Amino acid sequence: MGELQVAAESFPAWKAILWVFYPMATLVLVELISRTFNDDDDDDQDGGKGIRIGQLQPATLPSGA
Repeated sequence: MGELQVAAESFPAWKAILWVFYPMATLVLVELISRTFNDDDDDDQDGGKGIRIGQLQPATLPSGA
């Protein structure tokens, strides 16, 4: 148990806190790099306008109550 205490005391607290941020910084970096390669994500032919699949049907409400 004494070795564990010595190992914990020899590892600085700022390194432990920094290890928390390494995964998040990596994810942010990957996201920023992927955004630079995929500038045009508009995959439709109408310039971003919505296309209706079918005409909207009027909603029927129950009578009574």
